[in-house]
Amino acid sequence: MTVEFELDGQRFVGINGGPEFKFNEAVSFQISCETQEEVDHWWERLSDGGSEGPCGWLKDRYGLSWQVTPKGMDELFSDADPQRARRAMEAMLKMSKLDIGALRSAADSVPAA
Repeated sequence: MTVEFELDGQRFVGINGGPEFKFNEAVSFQISCETQEEVDHWWERLSDGGSEGPCGWLKDRYGLSWQVTPKGMDELFSDADPQRARRAMEAMLKMSKLDIGALRSAADSVPAA
């Protein structure tokens, strides 16, 4: 009925609630990535056999939701300049896999390369 597992030193317990309980976005794992290459790596691996969603969300082949996020993203969205933060947020809302370079460029009103 239960399974215990550990990810990066954090203990988790899963409970088999039966077939009437399906995975949904109410439960997700977030991966905070140091680099765009790390974002790309986890995005490719986890979405293989699953589905890509908006704003850095995806579902793996088992239907479990993940958020693959680059470090530095939160700082853009809480920038002291509200227009800069708004531009970054608007750019993110158009993305599936997040691109920290494109988010920074949007915040700075510079077209992404």
